[in-house]
Amino acid sequence: MNFMSDNVAGAAPEILAALATANEGALPSYGADPVTERITRDLAELFECDVTVFPVATGTAANALALSVLTPPYGAVYCHDEAHVQVDECGAPELMSGGAKLAPLPGPHGKLDPVTLAAALDKGGAGFVHHVQPAALTLTQATESGTVYTPDEVAALTDVARAHKLRVHMDGARFANAVASLACAPADITWRAGVDVLSFGATKNGALAAEAVIFFDKGLAESFGYRRKRAGHLFSKMRFLSAQLDAYLTDGLWLRLATHANAMAMRLATGLDALPGVGLRSPVQANEVFAVMPEPMIAGLEAAGFRFYRWDGACIRLVTAWNTDASHVDAFLSTARGLAGIA
Repeated sequence: MNFMSDNVAGAAPEILAALATANEGALPSYGADPVTERITRDLAELFECDVTVFPVATGTAANALALSVLTPPYGAVYCHDEAHVQVDECGAPELMSGGAKLAPLPGPHGKLDPVTLAAALDKGGAGFVHHVQPAALTLTQATESGTVYTPDEVAALTDVARAHKLRVHMDGARFANAVASLACAPADITWRAGVDVLSFGATKNGALAAEAVIFFDKGLAESFGYRRKRAGHLFSKMRFLSAQLDAYLTDGLWLRLATHANAMAMRLATGLDALPGVGLRSPVQANEVFAVMPEPMIAGLEAAGFRFYRWDGACIRLVTAWNTDASHVDAFLSTARGLAGIA
């Protein structure tokens, strides 16, 4: 009964089966195989536009390498102060870009707002030789607080970025959860809303280890292949990354898995929000629940065998996954009710 992360979940059976199939016979290496060619076509169909696609194995590689294309070494990348690139990537964006600086900004519930971004860019030092130069904006979708940006919210932020000549990247480690929550077309929260490059995540949502960097502005992709190779992420047996993405995209598997994870998070949130002394720190819009509760309840849940992160103070983070069992959610809520003194 582990709610620590969607990373603790295994791989979906369909994806494991695809790996077994990809293991048969001999195929061209370094991405020249038919499976890799097929996922480019499938992603172009999914996003309703021509795209250039590069499979990689990790979200950190996807984000850091994508941002390296969008910013020079003397550039600044604007992000939320809780963004994964800022908090959890060990300086990878700075390394891969050759020294670009991250410029974190605050915002409630993990989201940036256009006013804060515009104010920061207005005094960002564009054209002033002593300052890093504003170069890129990166948005996390779904956010680190479990919220999602609507298409209009993405567009409002990219409009500000464009006005200041910034390119826009989206960290989509939980992109599927955002699309499932919004019930929108993937294009509506990416290129139609002004996003240039997407890190399209699959690992957290049922893959073994597979992400894709998707360029909607294909002109930006020219140097990416070299950057990927230099960073050690050009897999010789690329078909094993691509096979995961191929299965992920087939028959809407990616969206079905995310829809289940979101539903389990909402089940948790609804039950917790009804308990005395328990509150939700952020709206639950994807597959993460941040709950504030008394310390005895937290300790009691841990003693009962449930696993989750103590986030900060009296707040815990619960993450549901593609294979979260509804009975585990119900057991968690039943235990919490008992600890709250509710029969």
